[in-house]
Amino acid sequence: MSSSSWLTSIECSPYGISDSPFSVTVALQWLKFIFISPCSQRVIFSAIDALFLLTIFLFTLRKLSSRFIFKTIPTSLDRPLIVESSKPQFRVTTLFSLSLGLTAFLAIYYIALSVFAFLQGTQSPWKLTEIVFWLIQAITQLTIFILIAHEKRFKAITHPIYLRVYWIVNLFLVVLLAASAITRFVVVSVDANWFIVDDVTFIAVLPISAFLFFIAIKGSSGIVAQETGINATVESNLDSHVTGYASASIVSKATWAWLNPLIKKGYISPLKIDEVPSLAPEHQAEKLAELFEMNWPKTEENCKNPVRTTLIRCFWKHVVLTGFLAVVKLTVVFVGPVLLQDFVNFASGQKTNPYEGLYLAGILLISKVIEVLTSHHFTFHSVKLGMMIRSTLITSLYRKGLKLTCSSRQDHGVGQIVNYMAVDAQQLADLMGQLHTLWQTPLQILVALCLLYYYFGASMLSVFLLTIAVLVFVMIRTRNMNASMFSLMMNRDKRLKATNELLNNMRVIKFQAWEEHFQKRIQSIREAEFGWLGKVTYTLTNNLVVLWSMPAFMAATLFAVSLWLGYTLDPGTVFTATTVIKMIQEPVRSFPQSLVSFSQALISLGRLDTFLTSTELSSSSVEREVGCEGRIAVEVKNGSFSWDDEGDDSALKGVNLEIRKGELAAIVGTVGSGKSSLLAAVLGELHTKSGKVRVCGTTGYVAQTAWIQNATIEENILFGSQMDRNRYKEVLRVCCLEKDLEIMDHGDKTEIGERGINLSGGQKQRIQLARAVYQDCDVYLLDDIFSAVDAHTGSEIFKECVRGILKEKTILLVTHQVDFLHNADRILVMRDGKIVQTGKYEELLESGMDFGALVAAYETSMELVGMTSKFEIESPSEVVPKSPHSPSIKSEIMKGENSPLERTISEKGTAKLIEDEEREVGHVHSDVYKDYCTEAYGWCGLIAVVVISLLWQGSFMGNDYWLANETKASAANFNPSLFIGVYTGIAVVSCILVMVRGFLVAFLGLKTAQKFFDQILHSIVHAPMSFFDTTPSGRILSRASSDQGSIDFIIPLFLSLALVMYFSLLSIIVVTCMNAWPITVLVIPLIWLNIRYRGYYIATSRELSRIDSITKAPVIHHFSETIAGVMTVRCFRKQKEFFSKNVERVNANLRMDFHNNAANEWFGFRMELIGACFLCIAALLMVTLPSSFIQPEYVGLALSYGLALNGVMFFAIFSTCSVEKYMVAVERIKQFIRIPSEAEWRKNNGLPSPNWPTKGNIEIKNLKVRYRPNTPLVLKGVNVKIEGGDKVGIVGRTGSGKSTLIQVFFRLVEPSSGTIVIDGVDICKLGLHDLRSRFGIIPQDPVLFEGTVRSNIDPLGLYSDTEIWKSLERCQLKEVVVAKPEKLDSPVADSGDNWSVGQRQLLCMGRVMLKHTKILFLDEATASVDSQTDGIIQKIIREDFASCTIISIAHRIPTVMDCDKVLVMDAGLPKEYDSPARLIERPSLFGALVQEYGNRSGM
Repeated sequence: MSSSSWLTSIECSPYGISDSPFSVTVALQWLKFIFISPCSQRVIFSAIDALFLLTIFLFTLRKLSSRFIFKTIPTSLDRPLIVESSKPQFRVTTLFSLSLGLTAFLAIYYIALSVFAFLQGTQSPWKLTEIVFWLIQAITQLTIFILIAHEKRFKAITHPIYLRVYWIVNLFLVVLLAASAITRFVVVSVDANWFIVDDVTFIAVLPISAFLFFIAIKGSSGIVAQETGINATVESNLDSHVTGYASASIVSKATWAWLNPLIKKGYISPLKIDEVPSLAPEHQAEKLAELFEMNWPKTEENCKNPVRTTLIRCFWKHVVLTGFLAVVKLTVVFVGPVLLQDFVNFASGQKTNPYEGLYLAGILLISKVIEVLTSHHFTFHSVKLGMMIRSTLITSLYRKGLKLTCSSRQDHGVGQIVNYMAVDAQQLADLMGQLHTLWQTPLQILVALCLLYYYFGASMLSVFLLTIAVLVFVMIRTRNMNASMFSLMMNRDKRLKATNELLNNMRVIKFQAWEEHFQKRIQSIREAEFGWLGKVTYTLTNNLVVLWSMPAFMAATLFAVSLWLGYTLDPGTVFTATTVIKMIQEPVRSFPQSLVSFSQALISLGRLDTFLTSTELSSSSVEREVGCEGRIAVEVKNGSFSWDDEGDDSALKGVNLEIRKGELAAIVGTVGSGKSSLLAAVLGELHTKSGKVRVCGTTGYVAQTAWIQNATIEENILFGSQMDRNRYKEVLRVCCLEKDLEIMDHGDKTEIGERGINLSGGQKQRIQLARAVYQDCDVYLLDDIFSAVDAHTGSEIFKECVRGILKEKTILLVTHQVDFLHNADRILVMRDGKIVQTGKYEELLESGMDFGALVAAYETSMELVGMTSKFEIESPSEVVPKSPHSPSIKSEIMKGENSPLERTISEKGTAKLIEDEEREVGHVHSDVYKDYCTEAYGWCGLIAVVVISLLWQGSFMGNDYWLANETKASAANFNPSLFIGVYTGIAVVSCILVMVRGFLVAFLGLKTAQKFFDQILHSIVHAPMSFFDTTPSGRILSRASSDQGSIDFIIPLFLSLALVMYFSLLSIIVVTCMNAWPITVLVIPLIWLNIRYRGYYIATSRELSRIDSITKAPVIHHFSETIAGVMTVRCFRKQKEFFSKNVERVNANLRMDFHNNAANEWFGFRMELIGACFLCIAALLMVTLPSSFIQPEYVGLALSYGLALNGVMFFAIFSTCSVEKYMVAVERIKQFIRIPSEAEWRKNNGLPSPNWPTKGNIEIKNLKVRYRPNTPLVLKGVNVKIEGGDKVGIVGRTGSGKSTLIQVFFRLVEPSSGTIVIDGVDICKLGLHDLRSRFGIIPQDPVLFEGTVRSNIDPLGLYSDTEIWKSLERCQLKEVVVAKPEKLDSPVADSGDNWSVGQRQLLCMGRVMLKHTKILFLDEATASVDSQTDGIIQKIIREDFASCTIISIAHRIPTVMDCDKVLVMDAGLPKEYDSPARLIERPSLFGALVQEYGNRSGM
């Protein structure tokens, strides 16, 4: 018996089944009878209901019997039927009310149906079956209603398991019955009215069953327990401004109505960050981090893929939910094409029922509403799941970063770890939207092919073969595209790395006039990147051309084969075919990319596995005892330590050390001897190969390279601790910060820029020293804290801080300042990673050896200072203070740190150096669109794209009209050859047009992208230094990365897609209105609704996108900042506080993501719903209007277009909104293109002679400088004359104008008035590069670039190897470089991290020695080297630059004493200018400084 016969049979006996022995055929017949026969279906349904009722009866009987049998003995049975929650307070949510209400509705409805069936009579067995069936249904639903009401009484927060199982099974049964009903109605012609009521009932009940299925999966009854006590307090302390999603009802969540307040607020005025609600508690980063950690596999599980396992354990329910939504969406998406034939037949007069047209329109409406709901909820929940996974991974990566060993951190690198967070986590998040495509695509194609087989038989094979061919082609091209994409990303990473290096070291690059070199370097990387970008773009264009051409060629092939096989074509079948073929297009396009995304996600999982299972710092490497007794504070026994966790090399060998409580232990040694490594070993940062380390009490650490956070000075010093105002003031005093804060407009509320850009080296060092002192630790490890401060400040810090406030503390002090060593209780001398000498100053001095050499070098440098003993300096009280705390000119002036950004002293205004990022509000201006669209070839390119797009869309419509006209003709007039020939010809023309259009858009997009890149790169390298001082590098990098990426790839794609979608939408509306002309009255309301909703949506979404781009950078910045200072963070045990800050930043960004995603679906749901209603009204008109109004063939044409209306309408408007959002990237890049440029690099009419400067004579005449117009002068009229060959030292307090004077020489700051004349040439008349390239400078902060020794010492490649080796020999680095296997090609890591600070400074000196300039500027160039090396370098400078003019900002007095003249600056004026000898002969500011320095040894 056929399936259709079973569908319409009211018999309950299996007649027609063969009596032959068991076989596959017989088994299939029985399965058809059981699952297709209406009677069998009802028997199965009733049996499940009866089983459920029996289960409840048994449970109830068991409870009742237990109360009588065990009256006195409490047991587990002595409980209510529903498990009562232990929480006494609860509240009922909408979920519970809906469950109760829907169950009551079903009970009443089924009772009514059973009564109705009984009134119809019981004459036939079928009617009796109906009565019994509906009665059982009514009893079941009534029982469930009572059960749910029972839950409220006993405060059950979850439904019983048997109820949840019943609801799950119930959905599958209802789906079976609803599918049978639809099939009966659409496929099988039924004359009797046996099943009309039943079929309508099951289709109507389907959404209710789906909702109850969702509740069964979720498990919650909707009764929420109220937490009390601590938990309630914690919850109440959460941000009260929580998203509406957290408390929204089911209906509100289903329609995104909970977002209405935010949408309305964004429409009224541009959204601000604080107006966007916080995430629901279950979506916040801290909760997800706990969930991830709780589900992380235990060690004994020996899990090979821990990240994948943990993610599955955490989020499997969410994956199941999205999978269910995908199944429902796939089911209903084919309803429209299946109904199309029935619509055409009905319009042709083939009516089986006068109400069939209404049924058809009703089923179409229901299917479209379900499709819209499921598709948008699938997207929303997939993106939400991706967001949760990204949040989980970011917080887990951050937590892991706080625990990594130094070796593991170097193995991965900061850049790579940031990539794990920015790229790998994002790839796994993006996969969630494509995960179900892997199984959904084959299923969707299979269903489509089955439908084609139903209508066209064996002709379907032609479509099948073409689908396979296209799929293979697209997969191959996609694989090639992704290989190109990988190369593109690699080159983009290189470009961003080079750009980051340029930005971080821009001051040095401008000093050295290397901008062109770095610009060409970035451009060469961009050329390689652009080549791969072109391959990716053109490959994607190939794919799109094939996919857009596929439907027409497949249809032509199918129709040709069908005619050849003798099938008859009619409007119903041909338009069903074209509609189904179009449905194959999307899965064929997305499936290859989903496979690639899946493979990339697997790679990302592997990378994350490697990182998250990397070696962590062992908490047992150092024995820490808090409040311990005994005399020893720090002890190391037989210690051997290594920076590498697994290597054989040891940084420290055979270390034995005992430091008593309260001792000051000084650690000295030459550059690279292991001093900093010893401190790291005590902190537990090194891998302990042997021995043990014990530390008594808490530890404080001050790194050699200052680590400062992008926060206020106060926040940096407090470092998360509570404010103790008295202690805070004392810390500021002993760290000599009071005067610095006085000259800052906002004192300690002044914000410190990125990497401390607006502070001098000395200020940064003293702030991190203050941070350590404020924490009041037991043991302090101070790494070369005096190198960046001047002599007076160093003396004050040693006296007031090291030997003052920290006098009772245990201190390990690494220093090159020999003059402090006689105050140390113990001195440790290091060489080659070993402690070679230990003892007091006099003991070591007598023994000679290494310590003797260091002291001898120091004494040699002090010989000039010793000359002061023969002068009796009778300085007045205002020069030599009686007390270090009393006000004095000396204490105000002689704090000679170099402040690279002294503008903070003179400019009034905001406390924030780094202002909030500029953000446009409102609509993206039309000029931005014009600039982008006309950047490449003006208006001609834009017009060409529009015209070709119109022609292409016209060819599509022409093909479909030809199809409609030809298939309506009678057999006598129908010419198959002409039909196929014309149809194929139009398809070929369409293919050519789409190809031309695709490649034209790709070409114009690439050309435009490159032009924007060239402009912004030119603008950045020509920007003045003030721009980089006030703009974080992350802000610039976001333009170079994400914004440039949008212009490279996304904007051309979306702009092209928007154009296509609008033309498609126009064609759909035109075709639909032409064939159902009364619906034209709805076009104006349709347009009005679209414009209105678009206005609401884009106003909110645009601002959310802008804010989202702003909140992303702090997550990455905070992470990289933390990794850079992780030793400091771990030393002070601040991991929890920093993790909380990371969580705050992640939540701030994720709430933008969440609400942006919700806004997309809010808008999409409404647009598609409007489109679906428009289509269904049109369909209703087509089947109700007289046949004279519309011909049957045009019904098929109009519906084949109209079925895509809801999707096309949404994507048309969504794509324009996306274009506007991405156009923000153009807007942001334009902001930086308009940066004011510094002066010309070269002036053809102002070129100096090739050997200028010849002598080095300098004359400064009435020089006045201000940083910006309308701000106070920084230099207030400097008049100084320097003879060629003179060595001039500049001293003065912070803000006195020293740095400004040096910057004016290089014209990093332009003079307001006055001149600087060098060898008769006014420097302001020269080009910047002609000027800067003729000077040499060694900056205070040694800057190395990633590369090799050769590329660092000679970046421009101007010198031979012989000259480079000679330079290395002169700067004391030849032996170090020779010892390395790669020699001059020895690697230099990012920022020179694999070289010590002293070695970096020596390499910087080597650069200048190669240059042989006539004028050399030194900014405390030897601050980071020991006295012995310093003495050698000073000697080399005297010899190699004997004939050069040297201007030196000096902190070490021996360096100044060796100068021919000293310039003392104060408040922007030169106070003293003479030789050192003459200045110390008379009472002077300089003389007071020399005496202070000479008396340091007497402290």
